[in-house]
Amino acid sequence: MAALTTCSPSSSPPWQIQDQTSNPISPPPNILLPLPQNDSPPFSDHNNIHEPEPEEEESAQPNFTLISYVENPNPNDPSSHLEVSSYPSLLHLSFNQDHGCFAVGTDNGFRIFNCDPFREIFRRDFGRGGGIGVVEMLFRCNILAIVGGGGGGGLNLQYPLNKVMIWDDHQNRCIGELSFRSDVKAVRLRRDRVVVVLEHKIMVYNFADLKLLHQIETRLNPKGLCEVSQGSGSFVLVCPGLQKGQVRVEHYGSKRTKFIVAHDSRIACFALTQDGQIVATCSSKGTLVRIFNTLDGTLLQEVRRGADRAEIYSLAFSPTAQWLAVSSDKGTVHVFGLKVNSAMERNEKPHSSSESNISASLSLSFIKGDILYFGTRTATGIAICYACLFICSRVLPKYFSSEWSVAQFRLHEGSQYIVAFGHQKNTIVILGLDGSFYRCEFNPESGGEMIQLEYYNFLKPQETF
Repeated sequence: MAALTTCSPSSSPPWQIQDQTSNPISPPPNILLPLPQNDSPPFSDHNNIHEPEPEEEESAQPNFTLISYVENPNPNDPSSHLEVSSYPSLLHLSFNQDHGCFAVGTDNGFRIFNCDPFREIFRRDFGRGGGIGVVEMLFRCNILAIVGGGGGGGLNLQYPLNKVMIWDDHQNRCIGELSFRSDVKAVRLRRDRVVVVLEHKIMVYNFADLKLLHQIETRLNPKGLCEVSQGSGSFVLVCPGLQKGQVRVEHYGSKRTKFIVAHDSRIACFALTQDGQIVATCSSKGTLVRIFNTLDGTLLQEVRRGADRAEIYSLAFSPTAQWLAVSSDKGTVHVFGLKVNSAMERNEKPHSSSESNISASLSLSFIKGDILYFGTRTATGIAICYACLFICSRVLPKYFSSEWSVAQFRLHEGSQYIVAFGHQKNTIVILGLDGSFYRCEFNPESGGEMIQLEYYNFLKPQETF
């Protein structure tokens, strides 16, 4: 059930987010600061929209109360350091859509940070029982989607686990609410859509009026896996399918659904490019990452994180899809070089006759006695070692022909980290549930170990190392 509600503010905040998304737009009702333009075509009856089952009426509406606001202290001014006896427990960590900010949900509220330069923008502390388990930003505007969390499995919580609250921090009040019979696992926001992820279902709503547009049945999804594109004019949604190892891709613009059998094991993590054309997936084994074309399901590339099993925490594309970053419980962040754009171009072009001649020239005649000749000569007179690759691919294990990461950064093994590419060239930003913020730089030519540029503990933002 979706219902617009008004929560009376307890006080006006002493701040507001000044950063706005570009392009004038038509804001949804009751939203003062502009949201980006809705470029998607209107939905119609062909989407087979079903309203969710009616919910029981709640005894009380959510009531947000501002308990305290703390400005970010100056790291270089000892007199500005905060005296804090204990630090909150982190329940949630996520980047916004352009990776320029990140949101932190704690056991007593939430905080918003800027990545470059690193600084705390604002925080909301709701006191005891005010845990926030999901915080989803909408680019850099004042709109947030929040869900309650913590509190010992849902006991004594101010904000329920089964409600999504659309919070306008400029107005300092709740402007919308979505209620469900089961706990909300994740929320994804677009300029024109609100996507709510439940354990077995995904609900797609129109942002302006919170009208239900589409329901998707999924396999058991305790992690709340779901990604949406952010490019104007296209809406692509990726989620787990109903079968093990299957990824479902919804192309709302062309009204097409594509199922990709990505792995033999269950899907553990995936990432989507901003335009929704490419998806990267990994399974519960955590050894291989596969990159697919979302339009036709073509496998474009496969890269190897390692040989041992690992739990993958996050995957992230660079803005141009030239690089892919991976974090896992092994304590190493990997950056892989991608060739997906050239692979997509090759798939669109017919094979030339010269390529066919090269393939036909490959044979076991390259092996003479114990000597392996590493190449043949094409019509252009260039020696190419196709024969060696042809034979090795059939003799040596697949492990030895895998594509490995270009650059790495070592972290504490066992801690949970998420990663994104920074706005500066060849940089990545790493966030940890231990409160750590890293900015690192990698060399795209020589690769190897990354260089650490910055470190902060965002639970104690006054400390810089």
